[in-house]
Amino acid sequence: MTIADRTILVTGANRGIGQALVEEALRRGAKRVYAGTRQPLAHPDERVTPLPLDVTDPAQTQAAVERVGSLDLLVNNAGLSLYDDLSNRAALEAHLAVNLFGTYGVTQAFLPLLTRSRGAIVNVLSLLALAPLPLIPAYSISKAAAFSMSQSLRALLAGQDVSVHAVLPGPVDTDMTRALDIPKASPESVARAILDGVEKGEEEIFPDPTSESMAESWRSGAAKALERENALLLQAAPVAA
Repeated sequence: MTIADRTILVTGANRGIGQALVEEALRRGAKRVYAGTRQPLAHPDERVTPLPLDVTDPAQTQAAVERVGSLDLLVNNAGLSLYDDLSNRAALEAHLAVNLFGTYGVTQAFLPLLTRSRGAIVNVLSLLALAPLPLIPAYSISKAAAFSMSQSLRALLAGQDVSVHAVLPGPVDTDMTRALDIPKASPESVARAILDGVEKGEEEIFPDPTSESMAESWRSGAAKALERENALLLQAAPVAA
């Protein structure tokens, strides 16, 4: 998929990677960019349509679907990251509500439009989906679950010509990582790498130096081979309608 002349929806578009993705899509010639945010948003480019969208609110999600007439690319970027130690179930449930079920709900709601356009889904996850950071275990768990969901959707939607891309960034210089004194990639460079990966058809996108160091070992590793092998089972035993 190329970005030029496409219609794109980015959730969590008011800051960080989401904001950078909106700007990068515009730079690449997107026809329309829906910027999904929980707070009001104004943008000077007439190609940007602000879209009230709390991914945990099914009614708001459905209202967003009704405003979007067609869609080529859905970018599930909205996320939650809080420090915790797994002693509070509510913290885990809050992360799952946004990072897993929010992504699931938005995807399912917009899937008919994406099926019609033979479009693509991009789930912005985290390198912590592969190896957790004990400082933010609930976040790590939610991203691991969302990664597994992305892999399953990839296999299930392949027959409908809808591609699913999982983005696995390392540390990015956003509000979520402000307290961490470590090297971080800029949101702008990550946004460029994400859309490069979509245009190249990469199933897993490693958009920064930290994550890129793991790209080749993942793509040629046993876990990726097992994912592909398991996906073939759908051809032998299709899921009943």
